[in-house]
Amino acid sequence: MKASRLTAAAVVAGSAVLVLSAPAFAHVSVQPEGSAAKGGYAVVDFKVPNERDDASTTKLEVSFPTEHPLSSVMPEPVPGWKIEVTKSKLDKPIEAHGRQLTEAVSKVTWTAAGKGVEPGYFQKFPVSLGALPEDTDELVFKAIQTYSNDEVVRWIEVPQEGEEEPENPAPVLELSAAEDDHHGSAGPEKESEQPSDDASAAARTTSEAAEPADSTDTTARVLGIVGIVIGAAGVAYGVLAGRRRGTAA
Repeated sequence: MKASRLTAAAVVAGSAVLVLSAPAFAHVSVQPEGSAAKGGYAVVDFKVPNERDDASTTKLEVSFPTEHPLSSVMPEPVPGWKIEVTKSKLDKPIEAHGRQLTEAVSKVTWTAAGKGVEPGYFQKFPVSLGALPEDTDELVFKAIQTYSNDEVVRWIEVPQEGEEEPENPAPVLELSAAEDDHHGSAGPEKESEQPSDDASAAARTTSEAAEPADSTDTTARVLGIVGIVIGAAGVAYGVLAGRRRGTAA
């Protein structure tokens, strides 16, 4: 009896955990492939799980933040999906690669050409984007997920720090600290004009290491020549000694 009660309690507890944790894994999310540093470029994946047992996800719309417009947004082709990129006019032009941009990507839409994301599966939609802003720690992408039964789920609620996660949270991309070389600089060229201390030390070490090798080589040559001379002298001495013994006889 006790064993059966314990088993039943464990099942109920396990079910409760699954029910409570399901929403945390079911919503549309965004994650970088590697790092997403401020001021740099990154490839991010919009991950779309299917929450329904009787319908497929057939469409995904992702809105890009207008308060932090991105000069470059390039989605990667996804087999079985049609991609549409929408641009909008900016309230204030932005500088990118030495020129002013008056419009930027405001939305990317993926529409299934076939069955889409079927029940029990998820799909990743990769996008290359940048330059990432330097005046914020995160980017919020509001997403709309459409199912084959025409149901629409709006993942547009912005999570607030210190509060519980909303029922339909928007995908949020966390930005890491800026990298020193993300803009590109003349630093390496200046350093190449004048060798660093490490380079000078390495040169000195190489020079010092080469000197004993040269000295050893010279010594070996001298010893070789001396050996040859001594050997020749020995041969000559033997010949002369032989002649003297012959004369004495």
